[in-house]
Amino acid sequence: MLLPFFLRLATGLFCLSGAVQAFAADLYREPFRPQFHFTPERNWMNDPNGMVYFEGEYHLFYQYNPFGDKWGHMSWGHAVSRDLVHWRHLPLALAEEHGVMIFSGSAVVDWRNTSGFGKDGKPPLVALYTGHHTAKPLQNQHIAYSTDRGRTWTKFRGNPVLDIGEKDFRDPKVFWHEPTRRWIMAVAWPVQRKVRLYSSPNLKEWSHLSDFGPAGSTSGIWECPDLFPVQLEGNRRESKWVLIVNVGSGAPAGGSGCQYFVGEFDGTRFTPEVASPPARWADYSRDFYAAVSWSDIPKRDNRRLWIGWMSNWEYAGAVPTSPWRSAMSLPRELMLRRSGHEHRLIQIPARELRKLRGRPYHRGAGTVDEAADWLRRREVSGDQLEIDIEFESAGSGKFGLKVRQGEGEETVIGCEPSGNRLFLDRTRAGKTDFHPKFSGIHEAPLSARNGRIRLRVFLDASSIEVFANEGEATLTALVLPASASRGLEFWAEPDGPKIRRVDIWKLRSIWN
Repeated sequence: MLLPFFLRLATGLFCLSGAVQAFAADLYREPFRPQFHFTPERNWMNDPNGMVYFEGEYHLFYQYNPFGDKWGHMSWGHAVSRDLVHWRHLPLALAEEHGVMIFSGSAVVDWRNTSGFGKDGKPPLVALYTGHHTAKPLQNQHIAYSTDRGRTWTKFRGNPVLDIGEKDFRDPKVFWHEPTRRWIMAVAWPVQRKVRLYSSPNLKEWSHLSDFGPAGSTSGIWECPDLFPVQLEGNRRESKWVLIVNVGSGAPAGGSGCQYFVGEFDGTRFTPEVASPPARWADYSRDFYAAVSWSDIPKRDNRRLWIGWMSNWEYAGAVPTSPWRSAMSLPRELMLRRSGHEHRLIQIPARELRKLRGRPYHRGAGTVDEAADWLRRREVSGDQLEIDIEFESAGSGKFGLKVRQGEGEETVIGCEPSGNRLFLDRTRAGKTDFHPKFSGIHEAPLSARNGRIRLRVFLDASSIEVFANEGEATLTALVLPASASRGLEFWAEPDGPKIRRVDIWKLRSIWN
């Protein structure tokens, strides 16, 4: 049992010393280190896991290799935040041991103490995760619990709590379903392209309810499901259920991605709102995967919040960062927007991110040329920016903005009204030759709303996130430009738009 102790000790030093905190701040001066996205201090990270809100803290667990910057030795890293912006690293939560890696899963507050793990009248936190057996082809579902606000965890002696004898059976997402007063688990059956639903009275004993799939995108394996209700835009009293299914390959830009289905859940079965539902995508660029939502957000808040892993399985292990590898997306708020007889998932950056705003720049209506001249005169540039720009799309010419410009480098964000598309071109976005599948142009369907297109763009040291038309389409992409590539430019073809307004903020590092 010494291994878990030393792992907790090694990853917990950050929390024990002001000198180590200063060292951690030094990490944020490394090349490509994000300044306001979550990253591990060092080593490999992938899927977000176990997101739960409890006693004023947002918990973020994540797939983590304590021993290196490549995938392996999967365990659960751990961080907490009180504002979704500033994160505090905690010791390793669940360590690989006895030939069982800790694969993806979820966590809940067992308010009714159905599990019996509670102590002194306080509810426990219960984590549900996949045990991946390294010596035999088997994955099954395990639980662990905490009675000290998630600081230490005890694995259940009765593990596994769900085992169907399959090599690929993983990523349980669990929630309490009040109408049927029981726990519901959505778990991926990857090779069959199915999500299996189970119920339990106590988080220990599980009964099969139904299966969903295959449907939508089925060229890649299914992973990391989530199932939750989402409010309709502009109507807090009406909601629909959304089933998230992340796919290992076959996403619109290639490789891994996040698809979703909208429908109804009756406590036993998920039914999509249209027969034979097509693939709908949460993000159309290359670097948004394994997205899952926080559980137990207080009713007074009542938002559905989630986060995703900013990478792609096609090249994740080759991204040239050190001593860490991978970052999480910005936290996002989810809603549903009506589109004919169906609904579409929309995402907007979590409102807490506004506290990162520093110096503001504002300009009203004018031509693209006038706005471009204004940028030059004000010397607006940077690698940590929030840009909120609204175009009035009157013609058919392409338009957009160029960011992270420098010597031979730029990333182009553009709209093409005639093709109803939004695109992001990272073919000249700095380092691209580390993997043959990294460079490219990625696009999403996008139409003007009332003749207007609004883009909100977040730039960090090695990523760009684009939210178009209040989150109707998103593009999330890694970029690896030189630190000196900080230029910003507006552009338009003839017969392009006018600009209704521009707002730009310099964004602070979380270490400022």
